[in-house]
Amino acid sequence: MKHHPIFQNAIIWQRELINRTVVAPMSRVSATADGLVTDEMKDYYSAFAIGGFGVIITEGIYTDVYGSQSYNNQPALVNQAQSTSWEKVTRAVHESPTLIFAQLMHAGALSQYSENTLAPSALKPIGTKMCSYGGQGAFPTPKEMDLTDIERMKQGFINGAVNAYKAGFDGVEIHGANGYLLDQFLTPELNHRNDQYGGTMQNRFRVIAEIIAGIKASVPQSFIVGLRVSEGKVNDLTYRWKHGIETAKELAEEIKVSKPDFVHVAVQTGQWERDSFFGDGISLASVIRQATGIPVIANGGFHNLEKAEVALKDNHATLVAIGKAALADPHWVMKTMNGLPLISFHREMLWPEATLSHTRKIV
Repeated sequence: MKHHPIFQNAIIWQRELINRTVVAPMSRVSATADGLVTDEMKDYYSAFAIGGFGVIITEGIYTDVYGSQSYNNQPALVNQAQSTSWEKVTRAVHESPTLIFAQLMHAGALSQYSENTLAPSALKPIGTKMCSYGGQGAFPTPKEMDLTDIERMKQGFINGAVNAYKAGFDGVEIHGANGYLLDQFLTPELNHRNDQYGGTMQNRFRVIAEIIAGIKASVPQSFIVGLRVSEGKVNDLTYRWKHGIETAKELAEEIKVSKPDFVHVAVQTGQWERDSFFGDGISLASVIRQATGIPVIANGGFHNLEKAEVALKDNHATLVAIGKAALADPHWVMKTMNGLPLISFHREMLWPEATLSHTRKIV
């Protein structure tokens, strides 16, 4: 098992990674009410490092006080106190040879608690809020963002990245997936704008490109800046791009120009083959990797080692992200390498609450 490609080291970002495993970002609803990180969160993240994962991507971290927050008890990187609170996490993780990236997100129209939401266009989201994250009922119709709102949002991502660097993170992941704000800009059905941020793929991607450029101009060159993308959305599991692979290729070209340090291709239901393929063995991950040459993280059930081997050997991905299996057993890497029994994931670990205390109580 130790010779499986998922457990082989790799030189990426001029760093030697101990293996090709990544802890996928998972919302834990366990920060303080004012967005500070707790000791419980420090223990949660450091357990993945002790358990042998090569890279950790945090849960979504909100970046401003004007509408980015997704749920109560979500961690933040808006101010110095919040940045400082993350230092205990990065120090603990770095006691092991593991990298940790802060995922920066803006909820946009899909905030679980706010009734004053923002979006590219004033379109009411389909679906309902998630009770496991404190949400209840239908989403409100968001305010269409004006250019001032957009500039303030972009600056929030840039400031969040600077605060992440100060907190000791190795990099950030810009959350442009799963139906949240940046994905709303990318999605033509949700973006009806007639200005420079709407219409063509180039225009819809523009806000992401400007965020990437702004972050890279504000942090050292060694600080890693990645981007997460997807087709699926948390409130619409059946959504797919109308033009399929052609849209994927257009997106890949914009990513190539903006030059993030990695792309994390997420699937909404955890089923890589079902949610990420266009036919003929071509996945969204492989389209982006072939077009850009940028390291790609694939997501979707890769605790299945046969599936992980296909993703790595058939040039879909450089690294693979593992979510629920890691949540159930943070020592998944070490145990799997050594053929030891694993704690299996089951639904009750996240429902009816997704908090750390609830998961710990169930386990």
